[in-house]
Amino acid sequence: MRILLVDDEELQLLRLTEAVKKVLPEDSVLLPYTNPVLAWEENKNSPVDVAFLDIEMPVCNGIMLAKKLQSVHPKVNIVFVTAYNDYAVDAYKMHASGYVTKPVDANRIKQELNGLRFPTELPPKSKLQIKCFGNFEVFAKGVPIKFSRSKSKELFAYLVDREGAAVNVNELNAVLWEEDKKSYFRNLIADIQNTLKAVGAEEVFIKRRNECFIDPAKVDCDAYEYKKNNPAAIRLYRGEYMAQYDWALFNADPTSLS
Repeated sequence: MRILLVDDEELQLLRLTEAVKKVLPEDSVLLPYTNPVLAWEENKNSPVDVAFLDIEMPVCNGIMLAKKLQSVHPKVNIVFVTAYNDYAVDAYKMHASGYVTKPVDANRIKQELNGLRFPTELPPKSKLQIKCFGNFEVFAKGVPIKFSRSKSKELFAYLVDREGAAVNVNELNAVLWEEDKKSYFRNLIADIQNTLKAVGAEEVFIKRRNECFIDPAKVDCDAYEYKKNNPAAIRLYRGEYMAQYDWALFNADPTSLS
């Protein structure tokens, strides 16, 4: 579920964000903005399931923003957030999903999420979530997975970097060890297979004869989303990509991925 939060006052936006976080549905993405124009520009071409909008904002108020969002996302759930009760009629005319008065609290937010005008169905959660920005990490259902060997994790990182392209044993040896260690390679492959199997994600990793690769469709990866121009992923990037691996310096810009 993608949840847009817009309030031109930073403190009010922070309070709203914290209230939503407390009752956040699993797999949700929060998109907080103090600038309604920027909120529109960055999300008009991306799906939005719920939009919590302050009504009184300069340049583009909540009513105007709601109309814009509804024009491209007809089933977006609009929840107006305001310090006044004067806008209830306007909210009704907009076919809003809900109306919340400030100060907001988690219980009120939960009521709105449980009673959406257009109920949302969460997509099946990918078994693996991969973080490439900063240090490379792999998560299963939000929990970091532990490889038995650090080189197993690095090998898996290299395959993620290759984005589904098959890599042969010789290339992996040259990049990761700079010498022939095929017997060691077999041990690392076994470790990756066992580690992924333990979290029910064995289908992500594919081994064929002397080459291996991952199935990108079976993972959620920040770098992959960056390449799709996902605004949330773009905001996460701070110039570091798989920072613990020297070979990854060549791909410090994730748009250079294979």
